[in-house]
Amino acid sequence: MSKRTRILLIYTGGTIGMVKEYQTGTLKPFNFDKLVEQIPELGQLDCAIHSVSFKHPLDSSNMNPTHWIHIAEIIEKHYEEYDGFVVLHGSDTMSYTSSALSYMLENLGKPVIFTGSQLPIGDLRTDAKENLITSIQIAGMQKGNRPLICEVCLYFEHNLYRANRTTKVNAEHFEAFTSPNYPPLAESGVHIKVNEEDLWEPVRRRRKFVAHKILDDRVAIFKLFPGFNEQLLQGILRISDLQAVILETYGAGNAPTEKWFIDELSAAKKRGLHIVNVTQCSGGAVSMGRYETSEALRRLQIINGSDITTEGAITKLMYMLGREISSASFKTVFETSIRGEMS
Repeated sequence: MSKRTRILLIYTGGTIGMVKEYQTGTLKPFNFDKLVEQIPELGQLDCAIHSVSFKHPLDSSNMNPTHWIHIAEIIEKHYEEYDGFVVLHGSDTMSYTSSALSYMLENLGKPVIFTGSQLPIGDLRTDAKENLITSIQIAGMQKGNRPLICEVCLYFEHNLYRANRTTKVNAEHFEAFTSPNYPPLAESGVHIKVNEEDLWEPVRRRRKFVAHKILDDRVAIFKLFPGFNEQLLQGILRISDLQAVILETYGAGNAPTEKWFIDELSAAKKRGLHIVNVTQCSGGAVSMGRYETSEALRRLQIINGSDITTEGAITKLMYMLGREISSASFKTVFETSIRGEMS
């Protein structure tokens, strides 16, 4: 690092912030004020590390848009003071939170890196130390006295990913996350290799950083499965005041061709409901019209989710509804990559 960078740790909750009392085997919250004392390796990094914690740290299963807004407010409040931010978060919903923040933080000129762990920081075999140390190190990377990375990322088990491209795939292995449709931004081995050609292009200096803090959660996800019926579909599409729904379809965006199915989607669209087609496959993209089973969706002008993840799609909907994007341009805006979330 060319200068002593300032990094702010934001602890929201999760396994990474817990230590085990070996006498009792119980877990208790980690004291981040004594971070360097507990992890002396951090002293080797040429950066100043400060921390702030949620007043009531959360298991990530309890995370919701209100908490995402709180994280954005913390970053906004301290944006000018620090060169980078590391958000410590439970792994279960980390892809949702980090995807949401990627949209909420517009014209981001500094790194915001989410990380966590599968084991508590005080556990003998913990992955927490490596994830934390490397996240801080990457957050402090500079190029020409400016941050090298200027986007929201997720670091876990030797790989740095674009956050809105990630999904959690394993509850037990240290390699808990994957980015099925976009390569890692950096890989940590003996050295940290940053794939600069894959980074989100930094914003120009004249564009002011903005934290958007209005999200609309009137959204839903409906995963297709063989045997779902008209009544079930109606139960979702006719929810009072629902604004948008994601259809998790088969393969390259395929769905049943029964008349009742198409008619129900058509009626929902006429009521003003935004419908997004996202593949339920872990990799690949929606290509409506490629097969007969998606041609009707294409004719209905269903929004094409391309290769976006479900986490990236649902949080993008909340963000766009919060921005009050007009119905006339909603499809065009969603189908446009605004933070590198889709190809």
